[in-house]
Amino acid sequence: MGYSTTAESPRPTVNATPTLPLERSRRRMVREQIEARGIRDPRVLAAMAAVPRHLFVDEGLAARSYHDCALPIGAGQTISQPFMVARMSELLQLKGNERVLEIGTGCGYQTAILAMLCQRVYSVERIRSLHDRARNTLRQCRLLNRITLLCGDGLMGWEKYAPFDAIVVTAGGMASPAWMEQLNPGGVLLMPEGEHGSHQLVKRVKTPLGVEETRLDFCSFVPLLSGVQDL
Repeated sequence: MGYSTTAESPRPTVNATPTLPLERSRRRMVREQIEARGIRDPRVLAAMAAVPRHLFVDEGLAARSYHDCALPIGAGQTISQPFMVARMSELLQLKGNERVLEIGTGCGYQTAILAMLCQRVYSVERIRSLHDRARNTLRQCRLLNRITLLCGDGLMGWEKYAPFDAIVVTAGGMASPAWMEQLNPGGVLLMPEGEHGSHQLVKRVKTPLGVEETRLDFCSFVPLLSGVQDL
């Protein structure tokens, strides 16, 4: 398989209680749902094989955590389909030295994948309960030393740590002007754009001559909302 760990691959996460059947399910997920559908970046494949997705869902859903679908994580939100996480991660074309802003931490699964691929992830979540849960799970995965979390309004970006080399948005809607302003020259903004559950992945690159836009896969995400909820 094309995702064996090398010197250039991300280091694996550390689990206190690895579960062999779930690890087998994870490797099968990478092989059948991700690699078979065209994801080729070996660093992305290694990250997907290393991060324990079952830790990011409720215990009652652990048996379904490596299925080819999104799953509920509470507060009306979902953990994205594994392929979509891999697809968005590959589209960012991360090399390992980038600073990435994530809008919408959710349960922290995409955050964990990004942390395996770049220098540091800055992630904003508007729902307090999800923010707290993500922090606990990412601590369990021993990745918090590569991640900075904020419970706040993602539409504002995160001016304190700008500029970023990439910004990835994990909810569907329209782009906030703040995001492009907080990108480095040559930086990438990737998001599902649209409304009413009908979205299309859009990749925008900030260049000296303006913004280069590429429209990609059609998809469906939870809606992008403003404000903070102390749920």
